[in-house]
Amino acid sequence: MSSGTGLLEKRRVDKIKEKATSVENAGKVDFYIIHGWTYTVEPWRATLKMLKDAGINAKMLHVPGLTEHSDKVFTIEDYMAWADRNIPNGAIALGHSNGGRILLNLCAKKPDKLKYLILLDSAGIYEPSARKRFVEKVSKIGKPLKKIAVVDKAFHKITGSTDYSRAPENMKKTLVNMLESDKDLDFKKVTTKTFILWGKKDTTTPPRQATAMYERLPNAELKFYANWTHAPYISSPEELARALSVLLRRINK
Repeated sequence: MSSGTGLLEKRRVDKIKEKATSVENAGKVDFYIIHGWTYTVEPWRATLKMLKDAGINAKMLHVPGLTEHSDKVFTIEDYMAWADRNIPNGAIALGHSNGGRILLNLCAKKPDKLKYLILLDSAGIYEPSARKRFVEKVSKIGKPLKKIAVVDKAFHKITGSTDYSRAPENMKKTLVNMLESDKDLDFKKVTTKTFILWGKKDTTTPPRQATAMYERLPNAELKFYANWTHAPYISSPEELARALSVLLRRINK
């Protein structure tokens, strides 16, 4: 075989390998996302597209009772078991708001479950006054329509979502379970390497909660973003996609 023929053959083999790698990567999941307290993931579309264009594949998990219909009243243990089933061992996972709460609890129970944990404006810090007021309003007010606006306001303050009056009864009870679970969350048990990304304009889980989380987690990094709100995939999708791309490339080196 001449050197020219050998070179052509090598190029042909390299192209086949490159194509095979491309096909393999197309089905690869670089990290998993658990969204927050929302009934649609449509607002995430722009960020997910920008990540995909950057060569990063994220899998959005649909949370039962929220973006996946269910009539069940969920506990934090239910959600931990669900996340454990749907995220492979050794994966990278991101939790936004209530999604962060779920992953924090899972990692406290199973510290070796994830390779890396990314918290985006996460819930999980117990602040007795805010939660107590909300739970008391829910339990005392019941269904009188003239009182609903008061509960809606508290609901929006804690979850970033609106229209409590239209929320299914099971999810109203689920929310109370989630808020109460924060009392028992032991951050010291979350030894997973954790990256905390937080918006300085977040009024739902304010920056003081990011600082408290960082101080309690034994293996964490914290970075604030000046223009992000509680939902940076809405307020700053390009900056969020860029921040995640940089972080994922850094930790996957």
